Amino acid sequence: MIEAVVCKQVVVIDDEAMIRDSLNQLLTLEGYEVQCFSDASIALSRLSRNFYGVVLSDINMPTMDGLTFIEQVKAFDSELPVIFLTGYADVSVAVRAMQLGAYDLFEKPLNENLLDCIARASDKRALVMENRALKRAVEKTSAPGVRILGETLKMQHMMNLLNTVIDTPADVLIEGETGTGKELVARYLHDHSNRSSCQFVAINCGAVPEQLIESELFGAVSGAYTGATQDRKGKFEFAQGGTVFLDEIESTPLSLQVKLLRVLEERKVTPVGANKAIDLDIRIVAATKVDLLSLVEKGEFRADLYYRLSLVKVSIPALRDRKADIPLLFKHFSSIAATRFHKPLGALNIELQQRLLAHDWPGNVRELRNQAERAVLLGPDLAFAQSDSSSSGSSLSLDLSLAEKVSFYEQSLIEEALELNHGSIKDTMATLQIARKTLYDKMSKHNLNRDMFTD
Repeated sequence: MIEAVVCKQVVVIDDEAMIRDSLNQLLTLEGYEVQCFSDASIALSRLSRNFYGVVLSDINMPTMDGLTFIEQVKAFDSELPVIFLTGYADVSVAVRAMQLGAYDLFEKPLNENLLDCIARASDKRALVMENRALKRAVEKTSAPGVRILGETLKMQHMMNLLNTVIDTPADVLIEGETGTGKELVARYLHDHSNRSSCQFVAINCGAVPEQLIESELFGAVSGAYTGATQDRKGKFEFAQGGTVFLDEIESTPLSLQVKLLRVLEERKVTPVGANKAIDLDIRIVAATKVDLLSLVEKGEFRADLYYRLSLVKVSIPALRDRKADIPLLFKHFSSIAATRFHKPLGALNIELQQRLLAHDWPGNVRELRNQAERAVLLGPDLAFAQSDSSSSGSSLSLDLSLAEKVSFYEQSLIEEALELNHGSIKDTMATLQIARKTLYDKMSKHNLNRDMFTD
């Protein structure tokens, strides 16, 4: 787990109780979590590749000496730091210990240099464990399609639920605050399911005018209403064999909810103005940022539609409830931004991690991604100065001119739309409500290419 990376642990192995006690007291005062063993074989049984700390061991011990111990340690984890202590200087033993991979060797009595060595070894081990965690995250999400990053228990529970229902025909309701990644979860369900070869069709129920949403979803035949000069295929029919994602389902007009319920129950759709229904083979994934059940109690959302949609309910945890995932996500977004903007990727040091973890992230993952992009573009200090100087966390630094602020925000909005639509120019035009030439001009201005955002 990412949260364990910063943990300071030391295992002390020495057959002399006085040495163990003094090291335990000294290291505890230095802020380390200490475990002491008199027998190296017992300590060995407690260690694994998941141990986040450092080993401090005597060399000359009964049962298992230090050289035998380190040989067995390196057999299962070549990167676990082992610092040796010895009661007498023996050049041949010291050479052999270093050949076997000892991090360092100190002669008793001990001095203050030992603490410096333990601190360096702890930092090195933390970096090793962080890199392993990132590698595991990449391996788990390296399959084709959308990737969802997160190693916290809440995210693991959510992923287990998604993977359990991924190939079932059951409709899914996704709940989550703004910016938590509801469409990302919907796309994951589609991309990793047996429907992935067919269309994923997303529609924001709150962005389509009420008078058009019925024809948008169900389609319409020529002459069904003024301006309908030809047959129009609805989103449901267009998604045949695939997935329909209904975002902001709470915005669906009550007059349409009963028709939507009928489609879900019968798996048939009748275009506006038509008499014949069309059979559907689709999965419905709906999403909401509010408590639908409370809307049901107020009479603002149909109870029967709610219960039909919530057969499988997926709740995405807010970022403040899975803060251990923040370093992983920040590194991921920073890496993408560095490649896109042709900027160097800075290190995620302890100070930067602390600043990230101290924030509540009301905008959730979307806000974190924007902050990572700002840090790559402007540097961490300026990026966080912007956030710290703004009550909303979104305004640019006063050191930038108005034109620079407007340009930066324009670029961020275009990038967000391109990423949302996976590089589709047509869909990005619709999202931003701008003409094709205008979009191309602005992309050229900001050195953006649609290929940067395609899967």
